[in-house]
Amino acid sequence: MASTALLLLLLPFVLFSQTLAQASINITGILAEGGQFSTFLRLLGESNLISQLENQLDNSHEGMTILAPSDNGFNALKSGTLNSLNDQQKSQLLLFHVLSKFYTVTDLQTVSNPTRTLAGDWGLNFTGQPNSNQVNVSTGVVTVEINNKLREKSPLGVYVVDQVLLPDALFGKHAGVPPPRAPGPRTDNSPDEGTAPEPDAANPASDETDGGVRNGVGLGLVLGIGLIAISLLF
Repeated sequence: MASTALLLLLLPFVLFSQTLAQASINITGILAEGGQFSTFLRLLGESNLISQLENQLDNSHEGMTILAPSDNGFNALKSGTLNSLNDQQKSQLLLFHVLSKFYTVTDLQTVSNPTRTLAGDWGLNFTGQPNSNQVNVSTGVVTVEINNKLREKSPLGVYVVDQVLLPDALFGKHAGVPPPRAPGPRTDNSPDEGTAPEPDAANPASDETDGGVRNGVGLGLVLGIGLIAISLLF
């Protein structure tokens, strides 16, 4: 009787632990089972993102969607592409492949664009192909078709892309362009653009010069008349 009561007390805890075990999804296992994502897995591990993604998935009500680039996609990158990125940029590149909600492929055909990723403000654009279940995803730099499903069950969707999704912010035509050059330092002799230079204090205006000449002529005339008058008196 006592053992039966003890089992009844422990049953809720057993069921709860089973529920937690079922809810926890092994992203590494899913990608490893796919057999063609060793580079993606290695980069996720080096960036310490696997545990972060799994924890977020376990605690998310909306789920998650991963667009997993194949090894062929990474091999197709230009030499030195990944090495040109710092650690933060590599993490952003990886998170750019993760949507903050679970989507089926059918959902992605009609989703609002741009669709938010875990890379923050960097979004992806999805377009469905007419009369087909296929979906294209575009970054502004590359466009690739989603061509396979590793998992399509809430709360996680994992779909294969054969190219690395390169963000426009890192690899677009404006990426890496230096900011506009700042104006050079001004000197005391450098007038502002579009502003007429002020008159030089050492060179007075022409009306002042003319006035001085007129005054000098008048004074000389008065002195001349005075000298003539004195010579007539004597």
